[in-house]
Amino acid sequence: MCGIVGLFTKTPAVGEKLGDYLSSMLIEMSDRGPDSAGVSLYRNPAPAEGVKLSLFAAEPDYPWRQLATGLSEELGDKAEIEVRASHAIVVAHRDFETVGAWLERHHPELRVMSAGSSIEIFKEKGRPQDVVERFALRDVSGSHALGHTRMATESAVTTEHSHPFSTGLDLCLVHNGSLSNHNRLRAWLRKRGVDFQTDNDTEVAAGYLTYRLREGATIEQALEAAIKDLDGFYTFAVGTKDGFAVLRDPIACKHAVLAETDDWVAMATEYRSIATLPGADDASIWEPVPGKIYSWGRA
Repeated sequence: MCGIVGLFTKTPAVGEKLGDYLSSMLIEMSDRGPDSAGVSLYRNPAPAEGVKLSLFAAEPDYPWRQLATGLSEELGDKAEIEVRASHAIVVAHRDFETVGAWLERHHPELRVMSAGSSIEIFKEKGRPQDVVERFALRDVSGSHALGHTRMATESAVTTEHSHPFSTGLDLCLVHNGSLSNHNRLRAWLRKRGVDFQTDNDTEVAAGYLTYRLREGATIEQALEAAIKDLDGFYTFAVGTKDGFAVLRDPIACKHAVLAETDDWVAMATEYRSIATLPGADDASIWEPVPGKIYSWGRA
């Protein structure tokens, strides 16, 4: 039993308070996931020739500034860094392959939580309220975001096993449910060049979407294929650079609610999270149809 929340902004006013609104939604899902919590935020795009990475350090008081200095000296261009608790957002004026290879050589102790143009991931062990406060999430603005509260069932309670999971540039996935064929799929995907950092079944689902996108599918086409290839029961919320998508499996034993106004689109495991949003009383509200893909994005 886990909790999912998502918010897609339609107006600058909502975007300015994205972190505040998402935090309230996330905290409402605390009793569905007291073990850990996390969010993926889409904001502040990196330069066209650059990349933004979310990094996690298990060591308290990690020397982030030294890392930024070393990266700047190596690449010959200043790397920007923003530290939030155990995570740091690094923006470098080089492509991901170059920066990722440098990090692997010089800082193997760090874990890359996400990479891309605008995605940022923050996740940790602990109750959602504590996670929100630790990362100061209420002061964040942006275009859209997803969040997850976890009650661990199939893997360890660690920062690394927390949601969201990101396996491709600007892609993330949160999941309520359980996959029955994730071990077989993990092996199949590894042969096709998809890397995994944990044994969590949600990371396999994210990796599957990454593979389909690499093959040229749209996110909607990738999710259509997932209905056929992923066994189990699930509700997925998937973030991309331009928006997010929602899918319940055809059996739909995991519930979800969608709502839309002129100012925002919201998704949550339970309506009480959506009820925290301004204008929720006047929103169009519905339960996602099993096996149907819902998506919102910007051209």
